[in-house]
Amino acid sequence: MAGEPQTESPNGFLHWQSLPKLPNPVGVAGPFVGVDHDALVVAGGANFPKQPYWENDKVWHADAWVLTRDSEESYQWHSGFALDAPMAYGAVANTSKGIACLGGDDGKQVSKKCFLLRWMPESQKLERTPLPDLPAPCAYGAATSFGDVVYLACGQADRSLLSATTNLWRLDLNDPKPAWESLAPLPGPERAFNDTIAQHNGFNTCVYVFGGRCVKSESTSADDIVPLSDLYEFNPTTNTWRRRADLPHPLMAGTAIPAGQSHIIALSGADGSLWEQAAELKLDHPGFKKQSLAYHTITNTWVEAGETPANAVTTPATQWGDRYVLASGERQPGVRTDEVWLIELKQQDHSFGAIDFSVLGVYLIAMVGVGVFFARQNKSTDDYFRGGQKVLWWAAGCSIFATMLSSITFMAIPAKAYAQDLVYLLGNCMILAVAPIAVYLALPFFRQIDATSAYEYLEKRFNRLVRLFASASFTLFHLFRMGIVMSLAALTLATVTPLSPVESVLLMGVLSILYCTLGGVEAVIWTDTIQTVVLLGGAVVCLSVMLWGTGDSAESWSQLAWQEGKLQFANLHLDPTSASLALWVVVIGGIGQNISSYTADQAVVQRYMTTPDQSRAARSIWFAAILAIPASFLFFFMGTALFLFYHSHPEKLDPTFTTDQILPLFIANELPVGIAGLLVAGIFAAAQSTVSTSMNSTATAVVTDFLRPFAVLRSEHGYLQAARGFTLLFGVIGTVIALLFVSPDIRSLFDQFVKVIGLFMGVLGGLFALGMLTRRATGIGALVGAIAGAVIMLGMPYYSDINGFLYATIGVTFCFAIGYLVSLLVPAQQANIAGLTLFSLKKSSSRGPSQSVVG
Repeated sequence: MAGEPQTESPNGFLHWQSLPKLPNPVGVAGPFVGVDHDALVVAGGANFPKQPYWENDKVWHADAWVLTRDSEESYQWHSGFALDAPMAYGAVANTSKGIACLGGDDGKQVSKKCFLLRWMPESQKLERTPLPDLPAPCAYGAATSFGDVVYLACGQADRSLLSATTNLWRLDLNDPKPAWESLAPLPGPERAFNDTIAQHNGFNTCVYVFGGRCVKSESTSADDIVPLSDLYEFNPTTNTWRRRADLPHPLMAGTAIPAGQSHIIALSGADGSLWEQAAELKLDHPGFKKQSLAYHTITNTWVEAGETPANAVTTPATQWGDRYVLASGERQPGVRTDEVWLIELKQQDHSFGAIDFSVLGVYLIAMVGVGVFFARQNKSTDDYFRGGQKVLWWAAGCSIFATMLSSITFMAIPAKAYAQDLVYLLGNCMILAVAPIAVYLALPFFRQIDATSAYEYLEKRFNRLVRLFASASFTLFHLFRMGIVMSLAALTLATVTPLSPVESVLLMGVLSILYCTLGGVEAVIWTDTIQTVVLLGGAVVCLSVMLWGTGDSAESWSQLAWQEGKLQFANLHLDPTSASLALWVVVIGGIGQNISSYTADQAVVQRYMTTPDQSRAARSIWFAAILAIPASFLFFFMGTALFLFYHSHPEKLDPTFTTDQILPLFIANELPVGIAGLLVAGIFAAAQSTVSTSMNSTATAVVTDFLRPFAVLRSEHGYLQAARGFTLLFGVIGTVIALLFVSPDIRSLFDQFVKVIGLFMGVLGGLFALGMLTRRATGIGALVGAIAGAVIMLGMPYYSDINGFLYATIGVTFCFAIGYLVSLLVPAQQANIAGLTLFSLKKSSSRGPSQSVVG
């Protein structure tokens, strides 16, 4: 059983709970510690069985012990296992293939042998599997792993600190014939007793090496040491190092853990303050300082993370489920401990008071009230799907803007800019390049045929099968879009309210279904308009508070942001796979995404048809495009301001928060009462608005494209009821998908969103381009191009490392190229396409925009 005591760090970062003590009552230093098949393994190590330690020899052990758990409260040690030979002070890393044990010291010499330890629950055996030898003997270094790729940094080549190294070695256990690879050496001093941790820096998972000790320059004595406090980051993608912020004090022989998505917490270590007095103090040594430190990889800052109940050095911490274990080790020079600690991150309290709850409740009730109000005005499907074509052009423009951005803008974009830079900003600005295409090319086609569904055009230009394929693809896209948007808002509510993410998704889904099913597209448009005002106003308030809260001048802001690369607008490399997007990727990807959305997305095209005429529809497109530019600058610079604020106040960061939750963290903790409630309500309702858009537009597509052409129902009232029924159904499905998307393991929901756009909408953009820009394209060619493009796009995430920002453009290109080629090779009887291509549009539309109203 787990015993007492249980304790927390004063600042609430960590919760420590004692586990059953190690079966060796003396304890060991330098053991291999890891977890396999949900069991903790402690193997090898060294100690002084007899005290006083200075009068006795150190003993090296081969014993191994395994701690299993039947429940959260029931643990049991298993003994009687052993390594092939005594070994201690090697490096160790958890992998899915077993616990990688690397090198070590047997009391006589340093080893280069490596092996995997695996716990076999069925047979209750500890199995050992050889791994390739290290390139050279190594001990007193440290290892880490991610994706079953193991990294070993620094250490000693023999038993003297004079042999300390700057080596960095890598072993990919996924390789059929794994072999150690030597990487760029650490640019700092040679060292041993260092920490090595893998953590994400906003762009990539990197390897962080810090602390340890080395010998003074030009010294020939291994006892003439220098405790180290420097930190270096290795980027495996570029094989490069960079110096990061130094620790507040030196740290030797310590242990650290990756916490959350971007923190590293140093749990223990010796600061070297009593190094020269250890021989004099002997058993009167007070032990190593019980103080943890936290490093944040994005803001590049260190803070004290609270006092700890124990400080065991020369033992590695290991992850066990979503918690960590610190087992045995050395609590003062020459003295081991048999204590074992289970450590978990504890979320800080972020209160959301009664006033904020009241504001949230009133706001959400008001949004439902909008749906109830418009429910009485829906007499036909034309009212339900197109608002009777009487919507004000500026409201339609706000709705297009909100449909394209909404809570994705308010949360994911600032989070992206906070974690990375401003490179994605230029992609958002590509709307200015696409707006003329939407106004002068796409819009006239849709108004000319008086479309309710955008995909009616595809049937007139190609055939019904192409229309149905496109409509089905659009429906799938928006179901996934609903999932992403709701999961973002759910993370927000879970941050600042007692609601869990799952409860938040369910609440949001139910309310969205309620007012969207009742009110139709007019309810959606007017709630979108309200959200636009609230979110833009809220963003201005947040930006002001962030910059004011740094306590620095504008000159200091710009200097720090420039130094840390947060003002980077463009990367001039050519690599399409890099997480640091190349300029050409941003431009081409941004154009592809906007073309797909403004020409092929029913949710946007549907707004074109809600205004009385083409002229006012064009104004709504221009209004949305122009509004997107200052809004994009505002939201991206909010991300930069978030970085500046938390760089100034790193103690306010919460390691349990995901990167996507950084803005909600700020709103909950830093904004005045009432304002916080309004902004959270705005984010929540904006997500609802986007979800309701998807619900309404997917119902529109299904009723218009799948029911009406086949005369499934006999009356307008029947189609109206079917529209409401499908709105309800798709709302339920979107809510279920949202529950699957609520995961703290997703690094950036913005990245997931642009991938989903590309996977589904790129092919649709290609279909419309094929129809509007060519005369030779046929129905057979279009259908083959669409299917081939869809297959290629579905394989992209699995068979290519190309950045997801390019997916939409790739989808457009493949669909267009394959469709056109097939049309040339397999000609079909050409239907009448007068007025359906760019070449005949002007003549056909010379009579002026359509003014007709259906119903």
